[in-house]
Amino acid sequence: MPRKEGVTKRISTQVVPVAGMTKSVELELLQVMKKLGIVRAESYNKLGSINHWGLDWKKAYPEVRSFRTPESLGLPSKLMEWTVSDVAKAITAQQAACTEAVVKRIYKRFSGTYNQKRRKELCRQLKTLAFLENPLLHRFVRKEYQRGHSWVKNQIVYQQGGYTCKQLSRNTYQLELAGLRRGKRNKVIVRSNRKLKGQIRLIHNHVLPRFEIHFLVDHGTVEIPSELKSVGVDKGYTEAFYDSDGHAHGKGLGKETTKKSDRICAKNRNRGKLWALHRKLEELNPSRSARILKNNLSRKTENKRYRQNQSELKAIIGAASKSLFNGESLKVFAEDLTQPIKNKRQSKAMSRKLNSWMKGQMRDSLQKWANWTGSVVTEVQPSYTSQVDSRNGTLLGKRTGDNFTGFDGVVLQADYNAAKNVLDRGTDKDITRYMNKTEVQAVLLRRTARFLEGMGLSLLDAIELGWLDCKHELCSGFQGTPGRDARNV
Repeated sequence: MPRKEGVTKRISTQVVPVAGMTKSVELELLQVMKKLGIVRAESYNKLGSINHWGLDWKKAYPEVRSFRTPESLGLPSKLMEWTVSDVAKAITAQQAACTEAVVKRIYKRFSGTYNQKRRKELCRQLKTLAFLENPLLHRFVRKEYQRGHSWVKNQIVYQQGGYTCKQLSRNTYQLELAGLRRGKRNKVIVRSNRKLKGQIRLIHNHVLPRFEIHFLVDHGTVEIPSELKSVGVDKGYTEAFYDSDGHAHGKGLGKETTKKSDRICAKNRNRGKLWALHRKLEELNPSRSARILKNNLSRKTENKRYRQNQSELKAIIGAASKSLFNGESLKVFAEDLTQPIKNKRQSKAMSRKLNSWMKGQMRDSLQKWANWTGSVVTEVQPSYTSQVDSRNGTLLGKRTGDNFTGFDGVVLQADYNAAKNVLDRGTDKDITRYMNKTEVQAVLLRRTARFLEGMGLSLLDAIELGWLDCKHELCSGFQGTPGRDARNV
């Protein structure tokens, strides 16, 4: 997202359908897509290696042209150049994601304040090709950065010079797109509420199926105040977000997610019975078996219903994000839920429902509305944010459903308590984003021990009183005889 001091641009991607084209134009565009698919695949194989790490996308086309010329495929040079540039930009984004993953591995491998200099040096080397000389970094990068491959052969990228846009009516435009023949352009009709300009992407959507135009829309700029209000956000199942101001956003998410999950579960159970009947009748009654396979076991209707369910959930999450920002520029601290939840026993039904929980969509929606409002989203380490008492920052208390009961009997709303902990975690210097769960637990236990020491108690005393969960007794450094002094933890 382009950003200047005090001002940020608001940009979104708009998808408009192609309303009409002749059969000959459709065949030619599909042919161009197929040929550009070859270019895309070979470009990924060439530029996706570590040898081309950090390559400027503007210099990518000469690299590819050295072994694949547009004349060999019968393509115009510009169409091939735009595709190669698009591939190079995608590879650059993939390398940025790899860098972030390697930084996580560095912090996990070299944890603790005594390794701070080592971490900084490794992160500095990661920004340049110097990591190739470091065996450890080179191994990390090779593990996180998979060699690029592409099987995409259903799209064409056009820059401004590759097409012209002419308005026919209020929401109808005619595009003249460059094709295989020089000086001969292909005319298509699109439905859009604004004129198309800049880079566009013509995609053949196999699912619907239809042709679509994807393009960026600039909605102007938004002013960013010098000081942003800080808000902690707890991501939940029943509600999409619960902020540290005590407001819930997206309350219907859990109900709709459960409804979708239960429907799919019941549907698949019935389909399993039909599959068994179909296999049983394959030899006894082949005609009936074929009818069952054709009329009852196809995926067309179910796929359509699944897309509808996904759209409904995305709408709830989008509305929740919009409600959270409410047009303001904020500094949002949210949980980093990219890592899977391990070593947690739960029922199959609960696992099935959590698998339908759209954590990735929630993260993307937050980032989208942050870009739209000029806000900043910072992700924090999520471990124990639901089990810490936000009033004193200790593990004294217990969460039960939507309630968090402190050691003194005070009952707090659990999601509100977690959101306040997320807000505090955003400025916590002892707990960083890439620390593992055990390290976070140790930090919190030390704080709990100091808090109890002021009351003349130890961690073991807190367990006996029922203030502290006995699971923490297994933590490294908290193993010993009753009466062990809390200061030694």
